[in-house]
Amino acid sequence: MGQGAAPALKVCRQDLMFSALPEAERDAVTVIVFIGTFFGALTVGRFLKRRAGVRLGLLFRLFCLVLAFYAAIAVYGVHASWRNHVGAAAILLSTALVVALVNRYVWDLYFEQKRQTLIPHFLREVIGGIIFLIALLFVLSSGYHAEAQLKGLLAGSGVIAIIVGFAGQNLFAGIIGGISIQINRPYKVGDWLQVGERFAEVMEINWRSTRLRTNDGIYLDIPNNEMVGHTIVNLHYPTEVHAMRIRVGVEYKNRPNRVKDALFRAASSADGVLAEPKVKIFLVDFADFAVIYEIKFYMGNHSRINEINDAVRTNIWYELKRQGITIPFPIRTLQVERRAAPVAHEDYDEARTVLREEPLFECLSDAQIDNLVKEASLNYFGRGERVIQEGAEGASMFVLLRGAARVWVSKNGTSIPVATLSAGDCFGEMSLLTGESRTATVQAESDCYVLEIGKPVMADVIRDSPDCLERLSELLARRKLENEGALKEAASLALNQRKEREYTATFLHRLRTFFEL
Repeated sequence: MGQGAAPALKVCRQDLMFSALPEAERDAVTVIVFIGTFFGALTVGRFLKRRAGVRLGLLFRLFCLVLAFYAAIAVYGVHASWRNHVGAAAILLSTALVVALVNRYVWDLYFEQKRQTLIPHFLREVIGGIIFLIALLFVLSSGYHAEAQLKGLLAGSGVIAIIVGFAGQNLFAGIIGGISIQINRPYKVGDWLQVGERFAEVMEINWRSTRLRTNDGIYLDIPNNEMVGHTIVNLHYPTEVHAMRIRVGVEYKNRPNRVKDALFRAASSADGVLAEPKVKIFLVDFADFAVIYEIKFYMGNHSRINEINDAVRTNIWYELKRQGITIPFPIRTLQVERRAAPVAHEDYDEARTVLREEPLFECLSDAQIDNLVKEASLNYFGRGERVIQEGAEGASMFVLLRGAARVWVSKNGTSIPVATLSAGDCFGEMSLLTGESRTATVQAESDCYVLEIGKPVMADVIRDSPDCLERLSELLARRKLENEGALKEAASLALNQRKEREYTATFLHRLRTFFEL
């Protein structure tokens, strides 16, 4: 036998030895060769790209797959004609054209340009790999149809092993969920979602998961398959305006309509609550120790939820306190009530001193001023609350005993600050004496303690002293001229005197009409 037969004989012996192995071991060795060749070739390509600057794209990855395929069938011992090999290589390499078309017309033009949906690079590669696997199965079924064992190996255990080993079931589930989110777009970056009991802002949507951030700066990384599998509550779709609800309980002795009005005023004036749609109040339950009311209010961006909830609850406390409506403690069988602490005498003394120095009340005796103070009501206003609102109807005046407030006037649709009030200042007297609508807004800058004198109390005093009407009319006329700036014009003294007489007569008529004298 010649020397040339020795290598052939050696190869035959190796094939016989490999074929003698059990089928499971042959399949395992073939899969290892396929994976090892593929990743080995990719490693060489990355080395060339990093060290030598050689650009290797999709065609090189296809070359790696083809090389791994032929290495696997060579180890497995498949023998076929050169035509089969050439045809198989042509079909496998042609997948580069299919992948390029999919990238251009499906990902770029349809999703990213038409639907404005960013497609992750990893997803493109996964779809490209699936296209190659489909081409590979076609090659096996057509060019190597005689090798049923090889086809079963690669189409069955080999392909599945590669897919599962490369990605894993959870990974592909996340990718599929990410595709569904990108197509349906139930939320986008910047939206606020309710996830279980938490509220969080969408910070990033990637191919595997959705990243969110709560109001406390805590990041949540939730796989997309879990996001798709649960109900998604999007607080910013279709607009940022959405409703929130707060519940509060009050004692049974309070009339529901009175409580609803108080809660409506408190929530409507809270910072951050939208004027439209309007606040709504619902009586939702008769509980063991309280009647439960629900306040439904609307807000914009959900990032301010903590501040707005705080403002609503704070305003509710102050408004219920002013109205004498109590938020009860949880009580079952024992109810303990205590009388409210009497108002301190120094509060009345302070109010009496302020009114004594007010020019409008110079005509009143000490006894009449004492009666005004005793019959008036003392109230608290929380920081940021409006004591009076410009344009609103009114029939009372206020004495600021403690705290500070700012006076605002509307001009051309804009609120302009015109004055600051401190302890000892009076405001709202024009509405008390004439019933005019409020000409300015007074907003508490800090917690304010005020004394409010109403029309019924003032009417009793004026009936006892009808001679005060003329004095009050003169003072009101003079204040009106001062507000108009007319007294500063010395050249028109006669005109000012005529105006003052006209204003005095007008105010006298309005006082008599308002107090029904």
